[in-house]
Amino acid sequence: MSRWGVARWIVAVSVPLAGAALFVALRGGSSQPQFLTAAVERGDIIVTVSANGTLNPVTLVSVGAQVSGTVKELGVDFNSRVQRGQILARLDERIYAAAVHQSEANVANASAQLELATANVKRAEELYAKDYVSQQDVDTAREAAKAAGALRELARAQLDRDRTNLEYTVIRSPVAGVVVSREIDVGQTVAASFQTPTLFKIAQDLSKMQIDSTFAEADVGSIREGEPARFNVDAYPDRLFQGIVRQVRLNPTTVQNVVTYDVVIAVDNPEQILLPGMTAYVNIVLSERRGVLRIPNAALRFRPPGSAPAIPAAAGGTPGAGNGAAAARRPAAAATRAIYVLRNGAPLAVPVQFGGTDRRYTEVVAGDVREGDRVAIGAQGAAQPAAGAPRLRVF
Repeated sequence: MSRWGVARWIVAVSVPLAGAALFVALRGGSSQPQFLTAAVERGDIIVTVSANGTLNPVTLVSVGAQVSGTVKELGVDFNSRVQRGQILARLDERIYAAAVHQSEANVANASAQLELATANVKRAEELYAKDYVSQQDVDTAREAAKAAGALRELARAQLDRDRTNLEYTVIRSPVAGVVVSREIDVGQTVAASFQTPTLFKIAQDLSKMQIDSTFAEADVGSIREGEPARFNVDAYPDRLFQGIVRQVRLNPTTVQNVVTYDVVIAVDNPEQILLPGMTAYVNIVLSERRGVLRIPNAALRFRPPGSAPAIPAAAGGTPGAGNGAAAARRPAAAATRAIYVLRNGAPLAVPVQFGGTDRRYTEVVAGDVREGDRVAIGAQGAAQPAAGAPRLRVF
């Protein structure tokens, strides 16, 4: 046989053998499947609920105008610090000053009319004593004097009203604080005929702020007044701020069949770097467990192919599958479920009781697992765990 014939024979034999080896490799050369695992470890379980909110001053006073007029003068601007009673603005007072002068004249006229009526009463009584006039004339004089007195009181009331309106042309601050909003400029006309317009907004104390946040009804049942809250804002992304739940308001809001409740969080702002209107990303801490035995939540969802059904969860649900807030509120009724622990390279179903969960890890309350054990969280070739899961090791 020539050398070319030998070469052709070798190729013809080796190609089928390589295909057979590839087929065996793809089908799996070992009957023992390989698993993705994570370690049972000790760590912290911090159960929180999250929502967005808006930073606002605890007391925000809207200053308006009682009378209409043209803005004549401004005494403050944005960010101005003001004291109680300080002048914020002045309106054109000429019309109101003229009304005061008119009312003063009306009071003087009414006073003169009352003096004349009083004199007529005295004269009528003297003439009646001498039988020069009748009793009816005396009564008429007396009634005229009473009417003149009433007209004078009416004129005085109108004078008081006009003087008050004149004082209203000077806008004063009702509180001490910081001007956070100015809605008017010099020359602008303020119309207060139908409702009081807002001219300024004054924050009484920016060192004390609050977050007005909105939580879903599924979470609000786990929130209690006095619980700690943590939040950050876009202006300081690397800084974590602290607060305390001050109030869970009972007035619900329903938007597209979604029910939410307002939760007010008190915040100290001694540096006054938190500004009104900032968006806060809030986490309310429901419970904290330090140094507990924990496993990743992926271990609760994993089942080896062909395995028996899992041990049902006890009353209270499955940790890691629902809301961590609800699980944290039921430590006494720990859920029971089977996880698969690697023993001698094979997964063994181990019943375990669980406590709270932070949506990444779940606390192990009781069960035949120890720190350092490897729990199965997936099989090789299956979908990988979501980003942020613990580092895996293949057996």
